[in-house]
Amino acid sequence: MPRIPGQIDIAKTEAILDAAVEVIGARGLGAPMEAIARRAGVSKQTVYNHYGSKAELVRALMARRVDRITAPLRDPGAVDNPRLALQAYARSMLEAVLVNKGYSVMRVIIQGAGEMPDIAHEVFEAGPRQARRQLAAYLETETRVGRLHVENFDQAAEFFSGMVLGQSQLRALLSLPLDKSEAELDSLAGEAAKRFMRAYAP
Repeated sequence: MPRIPGQIDIAKTEAILDAAVEVIGARGLGAPMEAIARRAGVSKQTVYNHYGSKAELVRALMARRVDRITAPLRDPGAVDNPRLALQAYARSMLEAVLVNKGYSVMRVIIQGAGEMPDIAHEVFEAGPRQARRQLAAYLETETRVGRLHVENFDQAAEFFSGMVLGQSQLRALLSLPLDKSEAELDSLAGEAAKRFMRAYAP
């Protein structure tokens, strides 16, 4: 059955983003758009039609990453069970940092931040800051319905993220091997959610 145009466009978008992860992760921010296009199996013009600049492409990479990490907060049952939603969100963060090979992009962006501050800014705004904003919005909803008592939503979101990631993020940035089993990651996510809920109990 042939794909409709919208499906083809989505497939190309995903192919470009996947290729960007591979190419930028291996060659750095200076990797040419031609190399990304080649890896994606599309023309350079197609890449530019989707993303007008390297900064825009990197912003899209971060947006996709955040969308995947924050998915547990949008689950249909998330509002009714904040502990499980926060646990799933914590596990998603850990997965993105420790297991997902896409974190290589974060390493090269940090390395090239001094030379490309505009891209560094895009990464921070579309990545970490956007993820914290979505978590803060979720905490505001839970406070409004009475399941949590949070006064400073942004601060609480920062606390939770820091509690979950700890030194694991630094290990990932240094390309050090994963020092936790899947069971230990599950346990860490669950403990973080439990302690957070206790700290902000109504």
